[in-house]
Amino acid sequence: MRLARPYSGVFRGGATARTGPHALPLARIKKIMKRSAGDGSGGDGAGARMISGEAPVVFSRACELFVAELTRAAWAATLQGKRRTVHREDVAQAVRDTDLFDFLVDVVKDDDAAAGGGDGADEGRLAPPAGDDD
Repeated sequence: MRLARPYSGVFRGGATARTGPHALPLARIKKIMKRSAGDGSGGDGAGARMISGEAPVVFSRACELFVAELTRAAWAATLQGKRRTVHREDVAQAVRDTDLFDFLVDVVKDDDAAAGGGDGADEGRLAPPAGDDD
């Protein structure tokens, strides 16, 4: 009889005791959390050195829900355009049309065509993150 290996469920898309049901890598989330906390926003400027085991799991689930909602809104914009492929301008349209994504409005460039000053070549383009040289 063949025994299941610890990572056998990963290849089938399932969850194992080692990996859990997370779609995003917890080590990467923890790294982002430490880097974000190290910007001195905590008051003392020291940043987070220790992060509990549950915090990255909660962030992982929150990220999954965020991506699912943004995808749903972008898909609605795609269907409105009578297409079956989600484009960058669909994501930008979803950000502009959904109040939930107001914090991303600065990330999406202003639409020159809507202002009447351009040919629409930059329509829906996403701006590069400010100050992130990685």
